[in-house]
Amino acid sequence: MSLTTHDAEILVTAARSAAETAGVTVSVTVLDAGGHLLAFRRDDRAVLISGETSTRKAYTALQLNAPTADLVDLVKPDGPFHSLPTALDRPLLFIAGGLPVHREGRLIGAIGVGGGAPEQDHGFAEAALAQLG
Repeated sequence: MSLTTHDAEILVTAARSAAETAGVTVSVTVLDAGGHLLAFRRDDRAVLISGETSTRKAYTALQLNAPTADLVDLVKPDGPFHSLPTALDRPLLFIAGGLPVHREGRLIGAIGVGGGAPEQDHGFAEAALAQLG
């Protein structure tokens, strides 16, 4: 039970299609369950930092097995994860746009989208998961 490169391409294509429909240029990252890169795509006109943010969002969603949109309040100064973003060697990013990918109830990877407003990136990632089925 794993996320395949074919699955990753479906996710990238679907997220980019949703973003294109909205008129937004994005970067999309797909990681497997071990945090290894399966697919990455940055639109030609997407801001350069979107590549890094999409990857960090995917990594955060994978490590915490939760949508990054659901974690934003946890890192605020009074939140229980306040120090978590700086506690690890690999930086986490608590901005909407990262989603874990599950199959038959098991965590098999994650997708991260960067380049739009956080709520847009979250929506593009959700649209991609809907296409994976």
